[in-house]
Amino acid sequence: MDEAIPANFFEEVQTVRFQHCDPAGIVFYPRYYEMLNLTVERFFESHIGWSFHQLHMDLHVTVPTVRIETDFFEASWLEDRLQFQLRLDRIGRSSLTFNISCRCGDEERLKAIITLVCIDFTKKKAVPWPDRIRSRIEAILANAVTVPA
Repeated sequence: MDEAIPANFFEEVQTVRFQHCDPAGIVFYPRYYEMLNLTVERFFESHIGWSFHQLHMDLHVTVPTVRIETDFFEASWLEDRLQFQLRLDRIGRSSLTFNISCRCGDEERLKAIITLVCIDFTKKKAVPWPDRIRSRIEAILANAVTVPA
């Protein structure tokens, strides 16, 4: 019988491309932030059931990153396959916090703590999470929902 993966866990595998690298073939650190954002965006699509586009168009909210705390451990190189392992940790009134570990095989390359905030397009300020989103996030955090392995 397959084990279930906790619903607050998500893994995104990304291959380091030429566009991510400096002339030495090492990932230029700002490109990691693009990869981290892609990981969060795909988590929203797969686990929360809402793409960033749907949040914008249907709910008139956006979820910008307001804080990133990052520790870099080892360099990543062109064509490395990086595993971004995301864990949803906390929901606030209008915020959401993730922990992400980036690994290549057994080697951890970086760790990041990312906080997003739900912003209303019209009001241009933080607002509580829409009920449809909050209920899904709370279910994930309560581990009431599991994703098959």
